[in-house]
Amino acid sequence: MPKNMKNCYILTCNVSLELEKAVDNVVFQYKTAEGREEFVSQERKFIDERCGKIIALKRQVCENKDFGFVIINQKGIDPPSLQMFANEGILALRRAKRRNMERCPLACGGMAVNSLEDLSKDALGFADQVYQHKLGEESYTFLEGVKNPFSCTILMKGPTKHIIEQIKDAIRDGVRAVKNTFDDGYVVPGGGAFEIAAHSELMKYKDSVSGRPKFGIQAFADALLVIPKTLAANSGFDVIESILKLQEAYSKGNIVGIDVQTGEPFSPETEGVYDNYIVTRNFIENSTVMAIQLLLVDGVLKAGKAKGAAPAED
Repeated sequence: MPKNMKNCYILTCNVSLELEKAVDNVVFQYKTAEGREEFVSQERKFIDERCGKIIALKRQVCENKDFGFVIINQKGIDPPSLQMFANEGILALRRAKRRNMERCPLACGGMAVNSLEDLSKDALGFADQVYQHKLGEESYTFLEGVKNPFSCTILMKGPTKHIIEQIKDAIRDGVRAVKNTFDDGYVVPGGGAFEIAAHSELMKYKDSVSGRPKFGIQAFADALLVIPKTLAANSGFDVIESILKLQEAYSKGNIVGIDVQTGEPFSPETEGVYDNYIVTRNFIENSTVMAIQLLLVDGVLKAGKAKGAAPAED
């Protein structure tokens, strides 16, 4: 079979193209050897007819020799059927995993067919190139150059399992960040810019509040500064000096975050550094709820100790 093809039509199917084994507890008895041969030939004819329908479709869509034809089948394909496809220049892949059968139509187009009746060109996908490549002891088939993909596979290679896991986590984080951006429709300036701005606005709002709520607003505003402080500390810069620079720059009307390379304020919008809106919103909400729950627990423990204490003597 060809190993490297261009301009390929992709047929994704779940059809058995091999002589299937009989179910358990079934016994075939033949009166003569000729009867057995006739039974086998009829079964072979049934499989050949299925293969013939695929070959007929291939000849229909690949009148030009510049086009190729690929079969990705979830079930088996026996050697005689493979030989028929090889004679027609068809690349046939058998026993594909179910998840790949679901992804191939999303990546290449077309649809996964469960029957070869009324097989048409509409069920076919398309890829600019299909080739097989061996990596280590495993052989992989790559489908590249699809027109409108809704699914894809990323191949990760590394010397150790730990490095591969790190690469996988980084890719997953990046893909989820992009998905969240499309779902939200909004982004938040990164590098601690939002936290610096929120802290400044909360401090202004605190002056308009009277009584004990001032302390709650002050505590919440100070808690937001943990993000830029952590960025500065992890980058090896003086935390207090970095925060003062950011606050001074914001007081002049600039939206700034901390540059982890230099420790100086920078414009996240100019550099393209953003945070997900939903992530920022959730960590503010969840951290607030967790703080309230911890305070309630402390209150319950204090009340229990006060209730069990002996009364004071006169």
